Amino acid sequence: MTVSKNKFGVPQYPLDDARRLFVLASAIDLLERPTPTAIDDLTGIDKSSIDEQVDKLREQYGMVIHKFGDIYRIESWGEVLNKDSVAKAMRQDA
Repeated sequence: MTVSKNKFGVPQYPLDDARRLFVLASAIDLLERPTPTAIDDLTGIDKSSIDEQVDKLREQYGMVIHKFGDIYRIESWGEVLNKDSVAKAMRQDA
């Protein structure tokens, strides 16, 4: 399957692709101020859906992600996900 990339080289996975959640988690980890707007700008994930997607990361993968105002912070990657492996989704090497 060929996946296009945005202007920052971030793969634009289909809406139902788990790697889309991994891109979101990587963006939260990577950005200095991971606000919905900054995440949308970097990843192309619509800022209005980010809260819902973060909830999926919490529920499905056991991540501990906090939101302080508009800024997300990862406290724990949980027991399922490996930070370095998840980061590969941003490079489309996965």
